[in-house]
Amino acid sequence: MSLGQQPRHRAVLGEPTVALANAQRPAPGPIAVLPEPDAVFAAAVESGGGTVAPLGPDTRGIVWLDYRRASELATVLRENPQIGWVQLPWAGVDGFAEVMRSEHRDGLLWTSAKGAYAQPVAEHALALSLALLRFLPRRIRATSWDDRPDGVSLFGLRVVIVGAGGIAIELLRLLQPFRAHVTIVRRSGEPLPGADATVPSEALHRVLPHADLVVVAAALTGATLGLFGAREFELMPETAYFVNVARGGVVVTDDLVHALHRHTIAGAAVDVTVPEPLPDGHPLWSAPNVIVTPHMADTPTMTAPLLAERIRLNVQAFLGDARFVGVVDPERGY
Repeated sequence: MSLGQQPRHRAVLGEPTVALANAQRPAPGPIAVLPEPDAVFAAAVESGGGTVAPLGPDTRGIVWLDYRRASELATVLRENPQIGWVQLPWAGVDGFAEVMRSEHRDGLLWTSAKGAYAQPVAEHALALSLALLRFLPRRIRATSWDDRPDGVSLFGLRVVIVGAGGIAIELLRLLQPFRAHVTIVRRSGEPLPGADATVPSEALHRVLPHADLVVVAAALTGATLGLFGAREFELMPETAYFVNVARGGVVVTDDLVHALHRHTIAGAAVDVTVPEPLPDGHPLWSAPNVIVTPHMADTPTMTAPLLAERIRLNVQAFLGDARFVGVVDPERGY
């Protein structure tokens, strides 16, 4: 994940700090940047006051940068029980779920980048939404004048956002100028400031029939796996649009394809899929009124400075007041 020199970018935290009790605080010490050294993120550790050192018996913290090598992280933790803190690279931690389960122990704190990438992902969700509403998938491919008067304005639409984390918070801000009526669906149902309504997860089926636009921005957990399938698409109006910037596993891909071909919904845009990468020739590519972007809502250029800022803050917490940002609950999976 070596990214070289990156442009300056205002960090977006989107997640409250969690102050740990003295008994919960990991013991400070040298920090290893793994599985490969990276100058950008090593500098972030040092800017937080930390010391970067190769993995060894004195290592107390790890910044892990590659989700594809999660199994190696499990080995590192098993062989180094003195490690008390692990910083993961992405907002979603489903790729590390098995590691967190197998290496779960008292005194090991996990933090992620959740909330840190909220701005670029929310921006992408808005871009996809506007592209669908303005029929851009069809118009971009047009090779002759198409004067069919198709198009929907986002102003005043009823928007349902599934999830209440940093992406949802940023998307709420972006939607404010459009005066959309926004309903948040979240696990607890606790009101989210800025939303017109907040409902618990079990009320999803109640709000879907009234949605003009549904945006999925929830973590992938056991509770959200396959959350959107045939039943959910049938509950949405035929004029409604669907956007997924969360994880592909939240949606049953075959059911989405069928919903698009049967015009159960008006269109869909997804940045994430199952399988991923989406193979050439997969029926989702040729479904009507669909946009597929290749998991690029937040590119390395966008995320590197944001992850660096998250690392800096958590190194300060590791060495000081233990007010960590993006603390992960291994049991909940986010």
